[in-house]
Amino acid sequence: GNTATVVEETLNLTVQAGASYIVANGRYLYVPEGIRCQGSHILVPVRILCRALGASVTWQGDTSTVSITSGSGPIASGGQVYGQNTLYWLSRIIHAESGNQPLEGKIAVGNVVLNRVNDSSFPNTVYDVVFQRNQFTPAMTGSVYCTPNAESVIAAKLCLDGANTAGEALYFVNPRTTPGSWASRNRPYVATIGAHAFFS
Repeated sequence: GNTATVVEETLNLTVQAGASYIVANGRYLYVPEGIRCQGSHILVPVRILCRALGASVTWQGDTSTVSITSGSGPIASGGQVYGQNTLYWLSRIIHAESGNQPLEGKIAVGNVVLNRVNDSSFPNTVYDVVFQRNQFTPAMTGSVYCTPNAESVIAAKLCLDGANTAGEALYFVNPRTTPGSWASRNRPYVATIGAHAFFS
């Protein structure tokens, strides 16, 4: 069919044609151009596959060749890498703010939260960013406590594994419900993804 699964002692890898990610040891690795199916073959970008396998890739332009060097083995499991508290709150704010948006938009909302964690102007944990006063409406209304849908959890895992669709954005608004927002008047525009406009 359109799914391939590889299971061995240190690796559990699932690839599905049409998906925007692969799953390796419970980790979600973003493939923005999507997984493709060609005849009976499922095509995965070599850099993503090598990341799952713990290998490195170099491109030699003068000879147009790709070199793959093995590493210490497949990537660590999601249970070892995704902090439980971080994943819990990141998936909930993604769901509350963008649960009805495409995966790219969910990732972008997660990017804003993580960008704030890494910016000295904001708190340094996901929980503290989410609950910073007057920042995220779902934290004020209580909708952040709702159980996230599956894709919101996947988006959070993708963000924690480096997926980025919003660059260095620190703010987002829905211009239809919040026209003339502070961010749109005072911050550089980054992109519009789904229903949200993003600003750095």
